[in-house]
Amino acid sequence: MESRIDLSHGAWVEYAASWLDEAEADRCLAALRGELAWEHREIVMFGRRVLQPRLIAWAGDLGYRYSGQTLDPRAFTTTTGALVDRVVAHTHVPFNHVLVNRYRDGTDSIGLHADDEPELGRDPVVATLSLGATRRFVLKPRRAGEGRALDVSHGSLLVMGGTCQRHYVHGVPRQAGVGERVSLTFRRLLGSPGAVETPGERH
Repeated sequence: MESRIDLSHGAWVEYAASWLDEAEADRCLAALRGELAWEHREIVMFGRRVLQPRLIAWAGDLGYRYSGQTLDPRAFTTTTGALVDRVVAHTHVPFNHVLVNRYRDGTDSIGLHADDEPELGRDPVVATLSLGATRRFVLKPRRAGEGRALDVSHGSLLVMGGTCQRHYVHGVPRQAGVGERVSLTFRRLLGSPGAVETPGERH
């Protein structure tokens, strides 16, 4: 069942708990473990270079830059290609890039951030497919206001839209006692890094 949460300032989130059934989610998780070239990369945080507390992989025809690093173009694998086609059909958004985060256990995490790189445009729609352990996904307004938290489960699809990336940040905090989770985040890149400027005010 799919539910929609309307946030403030025109932001919204849609969540489908069983977008993939359990058997299909299991197959996708096993395939991604073997198909993808997992990397443990550095990012820039508060002016320092640190190792990301997770592994990453990706696919897309254009490069993607975030947190001081650039991911060069990389071909879709059989599984990532099939999944992006399904997510495009579901959302009607022409996604052309997927970033895959592998949280090895509950000590792996991702801090609060927004997907607001210029290459994504002003108000991008961003979709995330979760496989593996259930993890807490948090949304917090950039300014004062009420935050939200969702437990994203195996085979679930979360879609952030409207002004979500302008007015909210999101992340996956550390969580004791949980196992491996793999998340695939689908984005539509409008151009190569540095080739696109976002019109209007940046928040």
